[in-house]
Amino acid sequence: MLDIKLIEQNPELVKANSLRRGSRADIDRVLSLHSEIKSAQQELEIDQRSLNETSTKFSHVNTEERQILVQQGTSLKESISRKKESLNGLRAQLHAEMLQIPNLTSPDVPPGKSDADNMIVRTFLEPTKFEFAPEDHIAIGKRLNLIDFDAGSKVAGSKFYFLKNEAVILELALVRYAMEIAQQHGFTLMATPELAKDDVITASGFTPRGPESQIYSIKDTDLSLIGTSEITIGGLMADSVLQPKDLPIRISGLSNCFRTEAGSYGSESKGLYRVHQFTKVELYQFSLPEQSAQALEDILAIQEEYYQSLGLPHRVLLMCQGDLSAPAYKKYDIEAWMPFRNGYGEVTSVSNCTDFQARRLNVRYKNPVKKETGFVHTLNGTAVATTRTLLALLENYQQTDGSILIPEVLQAYTGFKVIK
Repeated sequence: MLDIKLIEQNPELVKANSLRRGSRADIDRVLSLHSEIKSAQQELEIDQRSLNETSTKFSHVNTEERQILVQQGTSLKESISRKKESLNGLRAQLHAEMLQIPNLTSPDVPPGKSDADNMIVRTFLEPTKFEFAPEDHIAIGKRLNLIDFDAGSKVAGSKFYFLKNEAVILELALVRYAMEIAQQHGFTLMATPELAKDDVITASGFTPRGPESQIYSIKDTDLSLIGTSEITIGGLMADSVLQPKDLPIRISGLSNCFRTEAGSYGSESKGLYRVHQFTKVELYQFSLPEQSAQALEDILAIQEEYYQSLGLPHRVLLMCQGDLSAPAYKKYDIEAWMPFRNGYGEVTSVSNCTDFQARRLNVRYKNPVKKETGFVHTLNGTAVATTRTLLALLENYQQTDGSILIPEVLQAYTGFKVIK
């Protein structure tokens, strides 16, 4: 959420930014509601002062005048009640409108409206070449008895799956390796809840309910399944005032993630690429404002370290304005080469959300210079989402004899070097 003062002082900037990012935010409506709230607040304060003055007169008047004061007091109390209710309604409307406004955008983010406009920053290795007709991960998974999509559909519906045999061990290896790297870089390891309250989800910048939501909600509760542990880690520090000496706070969260993926169909979304449930290791950081730009680059470096060590061809993209999520000020993606797509597919992202999430979550720090509290900056990135990485490994490491090699860095975790 943006600071309302910033919106008041820079309405055209916020309008232009929202337009470039494809937002439906109504900035004029926000400013109008804010003005109404200030007027309503002033009227309420006038009534409250009048009621206080009436109360102070009560003990200094005769019985007849006292009765008049009682009537005045009753009338003022009713007016105050009505005005409070109206003010609360206006504040709720303003809050709903403010939630539609995306974060500001870093000046070095490229212009553009879709993923076609994202900027390639660098690449690692050339796309894998085969001297034989390669299989996709679906065929590999079936032939080697590693993945069962049919059973997943029978039990839970389309886009669910069973991992089997060595694939289970390989997924655990990906998780263990990612968390060890995160720990080496100063992240505290956490296994987080996989449910969160809707207000925590909303504060993190997601839509927990409604036709546009990609989140599974639990009927007759205020709980929903998380789509990322970014939500639960952010909520961990909600309504906190942190000490500058304790920042940055780095947390690596392990969780299953659940997404409806409504409308996600087509050959490029088949198999493990787009599913309803997957395991993910998250990298999350609470930082001082002046730390966040470098922190973004640091998290990206950890992600690159991970995927380079796996030997997977990939590229780093700087996301354009139109391809940023609402909370992101600046965002990078890593896309790994995926033979079944005959192209690259996203495996990680990392975003600097500046104080956008922190304002919603009310995560502050004590500013020793200004002698007041300010909002921290938050950053989030994927260390590994196991399904897409497993997909990339199976397809890129397939051999002429049909076996799958295991990257050397994972062999200590799997206990085997090849899947035959």
